[in-house]
Amino acid sequence: MVTIRRVAKGSPRVAIGTYFEAAALVGVSLFTDDPDRLKREHATQQERLTLLPKRVRRQTPEPFDDDF
Repeated sequence: MVTIRRVAKGSPRVAIGTYFEAAALVGVSLFTDDPDRLKREHATQQERLTLLPKRVRRQTPEPFDDDF
């Protein structure tokens, strides 16, 4: 989980191979010189980003009721 957070933040502490693997897992092509393909990839990624929430809040744990 820590590595995923670091990849998402663009941390320089993550190995370059990890970035390549993450890109492959989510279907992002990193090496192409075809401008049309780059435009399609960009459009696809923008569509995927619209599906994500704007922000994520941690759920606060419910208070523990120890009154018997």
